[in-house]
Amino acid sequence: MGLEIIIPILGILTGMIIPLATFVWLYKESKDKNKTILEISKNIEDPSKLEDLITLLDERKKEPIDYRRSGVICFFTGVGLFLFGVFFLGSILKGVGALVTAIGAGQIVAGYLYPNTSEEITNAVDAFEKK
Repeated sequence: MGLEIIIPILGILTGMIIPLATFVWLYKESKDKNKTILEISKNIEDPSKLEDLITLLDERKKEPIDYRRSGVICFFTGVGLFLFGVFFLGSILKGVGALVTAIGAGQIVAGYLYPNTSEEITNAVDAFEKK
């Protein structure tokens, strides 16, 4: 009787402990990184290097989205789901696989229709020449 109760309780606790541990780990990792950057910035005298450190604190992704790469990943995930539906689980998974494949194909097409803008390329070249 005791083992029949312990296993569901451990399952429930595991479902709560794993996300909490992940959040704590990510918090501590970013906190240590920010402390290190602040300590370094106290000893920097060159303003241009200080500006580079400030950009490190800004964690937003500044690169444009590569629709072609994400489209290929999505496309082949859809093909895999479709084939899994064909061989094992039936028509519902075939439909889901076809939908995901179509989304991936659309992303690939969008990647070719909307390439990186010339302004983003110019900024990347300027940043490279600055170093």
